[in-house]
Amino acid sequence: MDSLNFIFILFVSITLYSPPQAFTLAQSVQLSDQTSSPFSVALDNLQSQINYTFENIGLLRRAMTHASYSEENNKALSVLGGRLIEASVALQLLTKNVDISSKELSGRIVEIDNVITSCAVDGTHLGLQKIVRVSSKTSSTAPAVVCGAFRAIFGAIAVDTGSLDDARRVFWKIHVGGVGRAVDM
Repeated sequence: MDSLNFIFILFVSITLYSPPQAFTLAQSVQLSDQTSSPFSVALDNLQSQINYTFENIGLLRRAMTHASYSEENNKALSVLGGRLIEASVALQLLTKNVDISSKELSGRIVEIDNVITSCAVDGTHLGLQKIVRVSSKTSSTAPAVVCGAFRAIFGAIAVDTGSLDDARRVFWKIHVGGVGRAVDM
């Protein structure tokens, strides 16, 4: 018997005489729930808090990961989220008053998306400083870190849905509605 036949017979024997190792979907979900990390639990809680459930939880994981922690981080999502906030504020202001001056419009956009006075405040109200992953040399409470994670949430929602609408809706609920009112419109 040559070695190739021996390996084939061995493989077939192991396959035939080994007990099945299959899990049902319910068992695998239970198993993954039992091994949830504190970070995963925090992400689940954040989804409940913002009233949005991600189809791709990896996007929220990335949104809550600072560049100091990993190369797979929230920078690009934060840029998208920041632009989404700016456009959303501009749209709301222009809808209320189409005659608003460009100077006033720009000022209000800056005011709402300001790292210190608004963005980080809303992010802190969500508790992002306790969730965002940073390196040991970076403070998770730094306004720029919290603001970056806050903006990245909306970028992640937009990518998750392929649309800006849900991200805008979640932003306004957080900013004006339930969580924090850093700057009144």
